[in-house]
Amino acid sequence: MSILTILEFPDDRLRKIATCVEVIDAARSTLIDDMFETMYESNGIGLAATQIDFHEQIIVMDVSEDKDAPFCFVNPEIIEQEGVDVSEEGCLSVPGFFEKVERAKKVVVSALNRDGEAFECSAEGMLAICIQHEMDHLNGKLFVDYLSPLKRQRIKKKLEKIHKTYRSRNN
Repeated sequence: MSILTILEFPDDRLRKIATCVEVIDAARSTLIDDMFETMYESNGIGLAATQIDFHEQIIVMDVSEDKDAPFCFVNPEIIEQEGVDVSEEGCLSVPGFFEKVERAKKVVVSALNRDGEAFECSAEGMLAICIQHEMDHLNGKLFVDYLSPLKRQRIKKKLEKIHKTYRSRNN
């Protein structure tokens, strides 16, 4: 397994829309393992393939405290949603920023697991938030898109400055 590079806002590759996975082969199975390792190493609770510049519909997550309840969703689709909840979100692709975002309180998701078997998952709380957040990535959307244009622009400028400083120090 290996740690993958996570794209950071405002990288345009985060805006690509992921395509459906046609087959879960050995390469995708390895990718899923690498995504889990990358997510855990980065202290995240979810990671979409788009965030590592692989544009197929694959999501991994683990919202448990002990990091012992991994979920993998391939070609996920929200088939039911209910209620409204507002909570603070962060993102591995927008490091260091946390903002309140409105999401559905409960969702039911249909997907394939890492073995290609169809399943449905009913989720609420942090798991529901994480599913919606990661599915947004598959559609080229980031949590900052839910913010006001002014907040989004401030975050973009701060991250661009950090990236520029990092590049100048490493060249």
